[in-house]
Amino acid sequence: MAEGRMRVVEGDLLDQPVEVIVNAWNRNIIPWWLLLPRGVSGAIKRRGGLEPFRELARHGPIPLGGAVHTTAGRLPFQGIIHVAGINLLWFATEASIRLSTRSALALAAEKSYHSIAFPLIGAGTGGASRQKTQALIQAEIEAFDFPGEALIVAYKP
Repeated sequence: MAEGRMRVVEGDLLDQPVEVIVNAWNRNIIPWWLLLPRGVSGAIKRRGGLEPFRELARHGPIPLGGAVHTTAGRLPFQGIIHVAGINLLWFATEASIRLSTRSALALAAEKSYHSIAFPLIGAGTGGASRQKTQALIQAEIEAFDFPGEALIVAYKP
């Protein structure tokens, strides 16, 4: 990735000036309406509404590390890329974080997005450390030829 095209910022993922955001999701096997809204997904549901999750449900199960694109509901983005960053035991692994990042970047490029913001995939519900997660996502962004800007957002209320 070209220098200056990737940045790490502190703040709220939903306040970033990008075209698309990444939602750290699960394998999409348990219906979304049975899950208690937490972290990024909870914030998206509260501020963006339920439509992105209704769309997501129509995609069925997502392979570990896979990515699905939906609209952004009431949020100001052009879309949301939901990644299956945690396994069926609700843990994130190095492989699931790396693959989720690659899948999100590939889908963003396919959809012609020029700016994307990532949360720390797997650092919440998935139990991975914030530092390790950030390093893994950063390494994958640097290795991927994404034609735009990528932000890694470390949540800070």
